[in-house]
Parts: sequence; C-alpha cells; structure tokens
Amino acid sequence: MAYMSELVADLQVHSRFARAVSKDMVLPVMAEWAGKKGIDLLATGDWTHPAWMGEIEKNLEEVGGGIYGLKGKRVKFLLSGEVSCIYSQGGRVRRVHCLVFAPGIGVAKKINVELTRRGCKLESDGRPVIGLSLLELAEVVFGVDERCLLIPAHAWTPWFGVYGSRGGFDSLEEAFGKYADRIYAVETGLSSDPEMNWRIEELQKRAIVSFSDAHSPQKLGREMTVFEENVKSKTKNEKQQFKTQNFSYSDVYEAIAERFVGKNEGRLEIAYTVEFYPEEGKYHWDGHRNCGVVQSPEVTRKVGKVCPKCGRELTVGVDYRAGELSEEGLIKIKAKKKIDDNGVVVYKHPTDKSRPGFVKLVPLVEILAEVYGVGVKTGKVGQKYEELVRGFGGERSVLLEKSKGELAAGMEPELVEVIMKVRAGEVKISPGYDGVFGQVEVETVSHEKQMKMFGF
Repeated sequence: MAYMSELVADLQVHSRFARAVSKDMVLPVMAEWAGKKGIDLLATGDWTHPAWMGEIEKNLEEVGGGIYGLKGKRVKFLLSGEVSCIYSQGGRVRRVHCLVFAPGIGVAKKINVELTRRGCKLESDGRPVIGLSLLELAEVVFGVDERCLLIPAHAWTPWFGVYGSRGGFDSLEEAFGKYADRIYAVETGLSSDPEMNWRIEELQKRAIVSFSDAHSPQKLGREMTVFEENVKSKTKNEKQQFKTQNFSYSDVYEAIAERFVGKNEGRLEIAYTVEFYPEEGKYHWDGHRNCGVVQSPEVTRKVGKVCPKCGRELTVGVDYRAGELSEEGLIKIKAKKKIDDNGVVVYKHPTDKSRPGFVKLVPLVEILAEVYGVGVKTGKVGQKYEELVRGFGGERSVLLEKSKGELAAGMEPELVEVIMKVRAGEVKISPGYDGVFGQVEVETVSHEKQMKMFGF
C-alpha cells in the first residue's frame, strides 16, 4: 500500500440533530476527531435537516468543486446525508436507508425543497423518515441533479438495508425500478465485507464502499473507503504523489461510478476499503436477543428460522441473507490474502484484479481495552489512546502504517504484539446477532502484566 498517495474518506456520519447521536457531533469536533483518525474527507451528514444545513452554511466554505473546508482544519467535507424510506410495496412494509451525495450546497437545498413539497418532514430528524418509495426518492434526487449519488446504506442490515431480511428487497431493480441503473454502489455496513458482496450477481458491475455510520466522534473511521490517484492513463514514470487538497466532488463521483459506467475521467479511483471484522457487527448471525439465541447460517439452514425458545421468527442476519441471494456460480468466491510490508493482511478478489481489495481492523480503543483488561471507556484507555494518536500521527497510522519496529519504539511490547496479531487476522470473534455486537478476543498478556503496565 502506498499510503502517502491516498485520500481516506468516511462519508456516512450523523449530526447532533439525529436521534441517538452524541451532542458532540458538531463540525469542529468532528474535524478534530477526523484528524485523530487519519481521515482526509468526511461527510457533513444530515444536510436534509434545516438547522444542520444552517450550521453547514455558517461554518464551511467551498474550497473546490463541491468540497468544503472548515477554517483552521485540514479535513475536508462532502455533502452526504442519509434518509429513511418506509413504505409499502408488494404487500410488505419496506424500510431502507439511503445515502445521498450532493455536488454542492445549492443542489442539496433544492432537493430539500422538493422533498418538503412532497410532504417529507425534514425537521423531524437528522436522518428523516420519509414516506417516499426508493423509486420516488431517486426521481427527486436525480431530477434535481444527475451528478448526485444515491447509495444504499448498510445494504444488508435486516431492518433497514436494501437487501435486509426484514425490510428489504431481493434486487436493486425490484427496489429502484427504472432508476436501478443509476445506483452505482452499495455500502457494506458493519456486518458484511466486500467478499460477501462479490458473490451477488448484480454487484459485479457496482462499487463496494464502506463508511462508519458514526453516531459519536469516537466512532468515526471504524469503516472507510480509501481513494488514490487515478493513474490508468499514465506511465509508471509519470505517476506523481497525490495532493489530497486538490480534488473535487466530481473526482469522488467518477471513482465510485467507474465500475458501472466503464470509464473514469476523474483524478481518483477506489484503492481499497477498511472494514470492521463483519463478525463483530451486530447483525452478522441469526438470533433472538431477548431469548439469548444465536445460530450460524449453517444451523439455520438445518433447523429453520424459528426461535427454539419463543417460537417466533429469528432475526435473520447478514451472513445468511447474503448466502441466500448469492449467485450459485459466485457463492464459492473466497478472497485471497496478501500480507504487506507492515504485516497487514490485504484481501483481494481471487480472479478479478479490477476489484479493490480490503483490510479488516479492530478499533484502537478495543485493542487497548483487550490488552489492559479493562473497559473501553476507562480513563486509562482514553489517556493511552490520546498518547498514541499524538505520538504516531493518528489511529490509522498505528493500526496500518507504522512498521513493527516503529511501534516498538513508542509503546509497550505487549501492545505491539496484539496490534500485529490484529493486522494478521489472528483474532477470535463471537459473532454479533439481533442488535448485539460480536466480541473480539486476541491472546493477550497475563493479568499480572496488565496491572503492572497500568502501575497498579
């Protein structure tokens, strides 16, 4: 990986005006934490909300072609918001969350006007519930500006994913109708990874992107999409270091649309995505939270989807659902593993070299909590986190970029060992289910050493 030439983006976040979101999700704090996380480009989030749009206009200024900056901060912003479409179709209630990327504030405000005209109450929530179908949403968005992007968010989540087992569809054509050919990408969500999406026939010609869906500053960057300079038309000698400040909305658009439209006239292309371990996501396996029942797709296929304790239908998770919709000829796709110079496992498509690869990480605070045998919100974990991001230039640098030797020069050997194990994929995970996050385990130092490291 050529880290110096990359543009790291997290384009799904929420503001303080969305439900169940931290009051700290305001632009200056978001920008500060983006710096800690190693993020170059961040979503504004929630631009459909009138009050939040007011804060966007007040605090951000356009620094180039639909990209915005906050005075005194390195991170840039792109207008990305999320809406919740809840409606009836085909005799079922559909619930689907979609990201809408707008090429500028003017376009976003026009979309808001049209949504309001159609009865959408945008002031109700940062991620508003609208009664429009996905087809009607697409009609509004593309009717205002064809350069918008409409991307199904956390596409496999049971309740609110476009492919979700409870509120979704079996195909993008069923969901978006005549606008299906304008859907250039899907977002993985925490409970799936690109490998699972590679097995879906209609996603063969669409991009797979990943973002955090952060509800607090600390959760920024837990999933990201990394872009690099588009050098397809250049010789190796002509390749130059990419300047992260020199890009536009159109460059991001072209990179995401490239796989579907078959060309890319922008400066960027997707290099790879950074993924949560999907097993850690809270809807990976099937189960019932209230009954304490969790089971793998293999078990579900054998015994069925009925809870053995209460007799109600289980919440069918992402792993089962992805298998259910996979094309028979693609279902055996297994990512190839390649280890980079820093010991990071990079997952690649086994046959299609044009597919961007991905890496899987555990957030740094979870690693610290595991090493020290304490909770993630413990003060000592917070202090150590701040020390490391200052010393190494950000969380992403700690987790991906620094060599083992560089890490060893600035942290305890036990912590270096665990970070290297996470990079290598040497983790054990009890999969998440029905709203319960999975539990990650890494072989750590003894309890006595943990206490000594903390000075207890």
